[in-house]
Amino acid sequence: MSAPAIHLDLLPGPLALLRLSPTTPIPPWTAAAQNFLTISRTPTELSIVADARVVPADVAAERDYCAFRVRGPMPLHLVGVMAALAVPLAEAAVPIFVIATYDTDYLLVKAADLEHARQALERAGHLVFEIEGAADECGNRMTTA
Repeated sequence: MSAPAIHLDLLPGPLALLRLSPTTPIPPWTAAAQNFLTISRTPTELSIVADARVVPADVAAERDYCAFRVRGPMPLHLVGVMAALAVPLAEAAVPIFVIATYDTDYLLVKAADLEHARQALERAGHLVFEIEGAADECGNRMTTA
């Protein structure tokens, strides 16, 4: 019996990823993020993923990422979701950046890899949808499922 298809939504983007010193205050520009913002502080870093448009040009960041959101909410005890997504992408040589929240998981890929990622996910039996409002740099690189 095959695993059920995972439904993914392509979010508006692009996103920027950055790493700051663990003692850095949260930058005030993060408050302007409307489509995506996640902030994690650990003893070794302050990690921020946000709408690229709000990250100042002079801030060192990895830019041009697109995010797929696993439709949720998902129960916290659910296992194997990220493996079902990561394996076909690894086999297609698509690097990923993963974020988990209480409700769901997010899979980030470089915009240049977006179409290749979508094809790999669909070959694995997953369904990819472009949500309304995603017709930007990320959305324009992908045909609607």
